[in-house]
Amino acid sequence: MPSTKPRAGTPRTPATRPAPRKRTTSRARPVKLLAGGNPQVAKADGDAPVQAYLAALTGWKRDLGRRLDALVVRTVPGVRKAVKWNSPFYGVEGRGWFLAFHVFTRAIKVTFFRGTSLEPAPGGGTAKEARWIDLHEGQLDEAQLAAWVKQAAALPGWMA
Repeated sequence: MPSTKPRAGTPRTPATRPAPRKRTTSRARPVKLLAGGNPQVAKADGDAPVQAYLAALTGWKRDLGRRLDALVVRTVPGVRKAVKWNSPFYGVEGRGWFLAFHVFTRAIKVTFFRGTSLEPAPGGGTAKEARWIDLHEGQLDEAQLAAWVKQAAALPGWMA
């Protein structure tokens, strides 16, 4: 019986060429942390990129970020999520974004896009209609934040 293996020096035909190896990318690349420990996560809609962002946070910022996310989900059923400009965004379908947060070295900045319309208005910085507060380690007034989130979600949001 003749051998089906090509002899040394004999070119292989397509029938005898081994199948190319498939590259597997089972290893997820680590998320790069930017200035202040803010994770660089690709812009995308949905819960998955927000969870990737939260998982990449370190120390007290991870705990606080997860608490913020859970508070928004509890307060606004069916909330829409996305990561834009390396920040989690929260909104209501068809009405726009009402909240985002961004991580800095010593604080997490929570921005309400229509914050000047909230009662009482958040006491942090302001720009046009937006208001923001800086949350520091161990600082989270869940009752007040939930009240602001509920009010903000009921207002027309920012269309990005």
